[in-house]
Amino acid sequence: MGVFVLLPLLLPLTALPIARLAERHLHPRVATRLLSALAAVLAACSTVCLGLLVVVGTVQLPGHPLPDAWADREARTTAPYEEAAGKGAVIALLAVAVSWSTAVRRHRRVRRQAELALAGVPGGELAVLPDEAAYAYALPGVRSRASRGFLGWVVSLRTSPAGLGGRIVVSTAMLACLDAGERAALVAHERAHLAGRHHRYLLAVRFAARANPLLMPLRSAVA
Repeated sequence: MGVFVLLPLLLPLTALPIARLAERHLHPRVATRLLSALAAVLAACSTVCLGLLVVVGTVQLPGHPLPDAWADREARTTAPYEEAAGKGAVIALLAVAVSWSTAVRRHRRVRRQAELALAGVPGGELAVLPDEAAYAYALPGVRSRASRGFLGWVVSLRTSPAGLGGRIVVSTAMLACLDAGERAALVAHERAHLAGRHHRYLLAVRFAARANPLLMPLRSAVA
């Protein structure tokens, strides 16, 4: 196999031209789904490639659990510069694990902060927060504390868009600078984010880019 074993690590170099072509020639919905799936596949392939490099490159270390046949020269020629590649792959996999762990903790922290911010807000699809800053966003899967539990989940399926149990959060400053028609358009825009499950695509490309930084153009395009 030789250098071809490194191909999954280099394929993400095509992310930039693919992202530009998709943005220019594809419908946004199609482009989002295609680029998200592509990012997930490329990230998985590069991660598996790093794992294989670790196996081949560290097989000479004492105490390894692999069969002795893996230590043969013929087996180790599947990867060029196997020892250096193995050590580098170990560092890269550790970096990916730390990056994913950091992203998960950050995501959970943001969700907890969002739940706390909505704790005293009456239930319903639209949540208005008193704030001098103008903003609006869709918050998927967050319900008021009173609606938690199985019964609250069933109610949210019937009352929220696409049965996602999400909420639309908007500040008073944002509402103050919009007329009635603009407010309706704003709510429809955020409701489309919930119905289209856009947060799932964003999470997919975000974690993919953390697995392989070469996939950053796909994350930017999807965002």
